Amino acid sequence: MLKISQLSAKTGLTAHTLRFYEKHGLIQASTRSESGYRYYNDADIRRVEFVKTARSIGFSLEDIDQLLSIRVDKLSHSCQEVTEITRHKLDEVNGKINELQSMQQTLQILLDSCCGGPESATHCSIMEALDEDLFRKQDNDSALQASGGVK
Repeated sequence: MLKISQLSAKTGLTAHTLRFYEKHGLIQASTRSESGYRYYNDADIRRVEFVKTARSIGFSLEDIDQLLSIRVDKLSHSCQEVTEITRHKLDEVNGKINELQSMQQTLQILLDSCCGGPESATHCSIMEALDEDLFRKQDNDSALQASGGVK
C-alpha cells in the first residue's frame, strides 16, 4: 500500500493531480487511515497508470471515465465502443493539426512579407496585416497583396 506521496513518486504525477483525478472520480484510494491518509494498492496504481497514459495521448477526462467503465467490465462492452472513443479523439487531433498548419502558413507568409530590418515599424507589413485583420477577411495570398506585399 502506498501513500499519495509515494504514489506520486512512483507515477510521476503530482499529489495535486492525483487528488484532482480523485475529485473527478477517475481514481480512488482503496482505503483511508483514521487520520485521513489515502492508501493505494496495486490495482489502484495500475488504474492511475492507465489514466496517466490516456491523458498523455490526449483523451479528455470524460473519455477516460468511459474507458475506465469499459476497463472494469470488458465483457459488457465491445471494441467498437473503444474504437469510437478513439476515433473521435483522432478526429479532434487532426482538426487541431489542420488549424496549426494554417497558423503556421499564415505566420510564414507574414514573415516572408517583412524585411525584418532595423528601421521603424511604422510601415511594417506584419503590423499592417494584423491591424487590418486581413487574414480573417481574405485568403492569405490576397491579404498580403492588399497589405503591400513584401516590405
